[in-house]
Amino acid sequence: MNQNVFDDPRITAVGLLVEAYAGLSARFAAQFDEHGLSPVEFEVLTRLARSPGNQLRMTDLAAQTSLSTSGVTRVVDRMERDGLLTRRACPSDRRSSYAVVTASGLKRLDEVLPGHLRIIEEWFTGQLEPEALKALLDGLRRVRDAVHPGATAGSTDPLPTEHAASGSRC
Repeated sequence: MNQNVFDDPRITAVGLLVEAYAGLSARFAAQFDEHGLSPVEFEVLTRLARSPGNQLRMTDLAAQTSLSTSGVTRVVDRMERDGLLTRRACPSDRRSSYAVVTASGLKRLDEVLPGHLRIIEEWFTGQLEPEALKALLDGLRRVRDAVHPGATAGSTDPLPTEHAASGSRC
């Protein structure tokens, strides 16, 4: 094998991304644990809190997270039992339901976020100049959209305003 292949900038780019992600994830996990949340539970709460009405269809939640549809069901079951989420049936489609953040879930998120933002600032965004951060965010969005096109599913209302109020689609 050609030794120069190991100097390929593509390998370096992916390696650096994996190393940075692992380092940040370890710091995040320790901080989430202090608040009684797993990284996946934090991801679910954050996705829901950032969505219109603090809710997403279960299928859209699966598409936006690192979970399968059955994995989302298990996590939502656990979080519902803990009072962080609730399910709401779709009035026009009995097969669909929404995961909705409860007041308790939003309170837990409010408790976690200050420390989470400190970690992000210290170990990630604070390491970059504003223009470098903008370029990184633009690049990450392009890569995310290419490899995970469903990552923003359900995050905006796909229906025109006049149809959205009727609740004709969930």
